[in-house]
Order: sequence, then structure tokens, then C-alpha cells
Amino acid sequence: MALFKKIGSFFTPTPEASRWKKLAPYLVIVLFFVAALVAGTYTWEYTNSPDFCGSSCHIHPSEVSSYQQSPHAQVKCVECHIGRAFIGNQITRKIGDFKHVTAMIFSTYEYPLHVKSLRPAPEICEQCHSSDKYSNDTLHEYIHYVPDQENSEFSTYLSMNTGGGTFEEGLGGGVHWHAQNTVLYYPTDKSEQEIPYAKSYDEEAGIWTEYVDVNSDFDPYDVEDEDLMEMDCVTCHNRISHSVNSPNEAVDSAMARDQISTSIPEIKFKAVEALTGDYEGLDQAGMAIDKLESYYREIYPDFYEENSVLIFEAVEEINKIYTDNVFPEQKIDWDTHSDNIGHQEVPGCFRCHDGKHLEISGIPISVECNTCHTLPVQVGPEEQIAILEFNETTQPTKHNSPNWVVLHQYAFDEELDEEYGICSTCHDVTDWDTGNDTSFCSNALCHGGGEDYLDFEVFKTPDLLRNLILNLPHYPNSFELDEEWHARTTPEEERFYMLDVVHDEADYSEFEAIEDGLDCTDCHEGESPIAPASREKCIACHGETEEGWVALTEKFESNPHDGHYGDLLCTTCHKNFGPYRNPCALCHEDIPYVEN
Repeated sequence: MALFKKIGSFFTPTPEASRWKKLAPYLVIVLFFVAALVAGTYTWEYTNSPDFCGSSCHIHPSEVSSYQQSPHAQVKCVECHIGRAFIGNQITRKIGDFKHVTAMIFSTYEYPLHVKSLRPAPEICEQCHSSDKYSNDTLHEYIHYVPDQENSEFSTYLSMNTGGGTFEEGLGGGVHWHAQNTVLYYPTDKSEQEIPYAKSYDEEAGIWTEYVDVNSDFDPYDVEDEDLMEMDCVTCHNRISHSVNSPNEAVDSAMARDQISTSIPEIKFKAVEALTGDYEGLDQAGMAIDKLESYYREIYPDFYEENSVLIFEAVEEINKIYTDNVFPEQKIDWDTHSDNIGHQEVPGCFRCHDGKHLEISGIPISVECNTCHTLPVQVGPEEQIAILEFNETTQPTKHNSPNWVVLHQYAFDEELDEEYGICSTCHDVTDWDTGNDTSFCSNALCHGGGEDYLDFEVFKTPDLLRNLILNLPHYPNSFELDEEWHARTTPEEERFYMLDVVHDEADYSEFEAIEDGLDCTDCHEGESPIAPASREKCIACHGETEEGWVALTEKFESNPHDGHYGDLLCTTCHKNFGPYRNPCALCHEDIPYVEN
């Protein structure tokens, strides 16, 4: 009680007390608030530090390890997970994340860890990286090693068309086209590896274009707009701050940096083999990797005797690669989190750009490789020059088809090419169907770099294949279709499908729809060389419909997300002047073939 009396008398001095005794309580209160402010500031800064996030708040060593080897290793966790905002908002968000502390205390984490929510990209990524910034093309070299006796080295070169920038500046293309356009998509799994539906908005035209994976059972009518996700930076750059290389990539990188000597026989193969083994824990994995030392001592005794240090260093580096990326207790390994940049180890770009996401008239989301980068070129260490092809202005119009990658295998006829040089005039077609990298058309990187995710088998479906063919600006007379195609179409219909006939002057007279003297420029002058004529061009000759174009298209039942109201082209149905399966058949069953 005496202590409380002293404290009370200190803060409530008598009127007779000296001036300093009267001021002392106020000084103590001020000092207390200053100390609290300083302590609070340091506490706030500490709780915003990567050390606190990674070890004190919620423990996830796998994310700390991947963060430390990422390009954003100097960026604080809170920059992305809390975001830059008014401090009051930051405090509120941090309080909301207190659940991670309780999850750590009571061990209620669900492994493997997956982020449940992130701040929108404009609040995090675009605070440093402006989406309006244009990026020049950049040359990339990727060094690889073959898992053979000599660890044969080769490099892959390609130029990446990053692009971006605003449309007002005449830019907005390249990979970063996605950052300048509104693109919505519907993933069916938490890791967003399956995307059966996507739609993009053309701001200038004011219309939406929907794409549905024709190999899925997805029905656009079953999804609500609020279930769609908007594409942003982290749709592709989802592991940019938590980098995890595959075993193959990690070993290639270590060998390129001479952390693992390339002089060690078959070290590429043995390293990847050791890293991908099935182990019960880190101890068992470490013992298996350590056995590489005894392997070289027994199998390569002479090399081991002279280069034992190199082998010890290699084993140490392989162990480090494993412990930096695999965490058995948290169920984390190389395959737990997909990195959506590229399309080598996971679908990545091919989640949508797979050739089978079609819009209503059968035109797919482009699967053309050179939309994002030049065709990759592979060279060995003895070659000093890598020739990249940038000039695409002289290529045939059919190469501009968004699905030419799918169709070119059908368009090539070896006998006709030998006679007329249809493909070999521009390309070396040696061993074109092997992927042995002996020529342009046997490019191993094209025929061995992610095509598993493209599922080319689905394109052998006659209806789908027919739609793709009809969207080609031209295709060769040598094009042959399977027996199922012939069974479903009459010879007359087949003939009408051949676009070469339509564009052959000798046969113009056989088409009532094409008058004598009609020239290509009558339809195509001033138009894109790879696109159908505009609606205005058709109406200029054939006149407006009785109902009016907008009223005519309005009659069709609208799609739940956009509708046909006034946004269809004449050529959507009247394609190449001949009969065409009504494009409505892509969504509606029992649509017959009709004469246009």
C-alpha cells in the first residue's frame, strides 16, 4: 500500500510542492509515450522483417529457402503479402493474418502450404514494375548438359518478345499483352493448372471473346461471373519470389557455374538420379547422395584418385540442392508448386495456349511459338554462331494461322515438297518427323519441349480438325483427311472445303457466288492479309439485311457472359463462299450442314 501511496503522491503533488515535482509526472508520461513509440516502431519493423515472417511468426522453411534464392530476395515479405498501403490498413491486414501465429502455436497447419490469398498485382507488383512500361526484346541463353558419359554441353538461344507498353503509344503486344488487356479465366483446381474457359475484352470494339477447351466437358452456362479470376502478374509469375528449380534445371545451373565439375564422368545423370530418388526423409536422401563418392571410387578409380576433391565438392553441392528444395516434413518437393513461367516442366502458357481453346467460330487462342519468342535454336560449345530468325514478314499467310503449330504436320507432303519445294524452299526439312535436331524442321526443342501438354491427339477429331483447317487463310491441295471425314461429307462438300479452289482464278466461273471479274482486292484491299473481310465490306456489295445487322444477331440467344448482339462478322457463317457447318454447332447440338 505504501508503494501505491508514493506513486499517487508522485503524480498528484501537493500545492506546496516545488515546480520540478509538479513537472515530473508530466515528464514521465511524455517519456513513457516516447519510449512506447520507439519500442512500437522497432516492433513494427521487426514484425515486417523476413526473419520474423520466416522463423518467428509462421514457420515454413521451404518458403524461406526458395525466397532467399529468388530474384526478390531483398524485398520484404510484407511488400507482397501485406502490400503498400496506409499504415492503418496495414495494421488491419496484419491482425487478420494473426491466424498464422495461432496455426504455428497449435500446429494446425495443413501441409503442403499453399497461399490462400494475395493482394492484387496493382497493389504489389505494379508498385515497382509498371504495367505501362515497354520492354525491348531480350536475348536469352540457357545452358544445358546431356546425361551422357561426357556431360555434353549445348546452349539454347531465343529472343523473348516481352513487349508491353500502352496501346496509346502504339505498343501493347508481346507477352505483356496480357497486362494491357482484361483477361478472365476459370480454373478448376487450386493450383490453376486446369483452365477450361477464358475470355478477353477488346476495349476498342467493346466486345468479349470467349474460349472453351473443346476437350473438356465445361459448359460456360455453369459458371458465374464472380467465379472468374482476372489475369494479372502472378497468374504466370507465381513463383517469382519463391523460386524452385527442377532437379534437371538445378543441376544444369550448378554445372554452368562450375559448382559441379563437368569433367566428372556422367555426373549430370547421376546427380539428377540421386535428386529424384524416393526417400523417407532428409537423412536417407543424404546417405543416398553421399554414395556417389563410393560410386566414383569403384567405377572410375583412376579419375577418383586424381580428382577426389571435385567429387567431394559435387556431392556437397548436390546435397545442398536437395536440402534447399525438398522438405519431407512439410510434404514439399520439386513438384508441389507449379511454376507457370514457360512450358517445359508444367503446362504454364499451354494452360490456355494449347490450340484447343476455341471461340464460337472455331478460331483458337494462338498457340504460335513466335508470338512470345523466336523459335529456339540449339548449338553445341564448338559452334560460335546461333542464327535466330526474326523476319516474319515474308512467311506464307498460312503460317499466321493461330493454330499453325498444330496444322503444319498435316500440311506437309514429302513427295510434293520434293517436286515443288513447298516447304523446303525456306526450310531444311531433313528428318522433319524425328525431332533429332538435324534440321530446322527436326528442332528438338520444338518437338520435345512441352508438347505433352498440348495433347495433339485431340486435333484428329474430324469436326475440330475441319474448323481449324477452314480458318487457315490458305492450305495446300495435298491436305488429306481421315476416313471418318470422308464418311461424313459428300464429294461435293469436300470440294467446297478446299480453299485453294476458291482462290484459283481458273475455277471462278464455277462459283455462282463469285461474279466474273471479281478481284482479290475487292474484298481484301485495306484489310488484314490474314483475316476475313470486315462486315462493312460485305454489306457494301450485298446490302444490309432486312432486319438490320444488329437486330439479326440479337435474335440469337445470348451467351451468359457477352452475347452475340451485333458482334458477329458475316464470315463467321459465310466462310469462303461455300457450305460450312453452322458455327453455332460448337455450342448447340444437331446443327445441320447448310448451303450459304
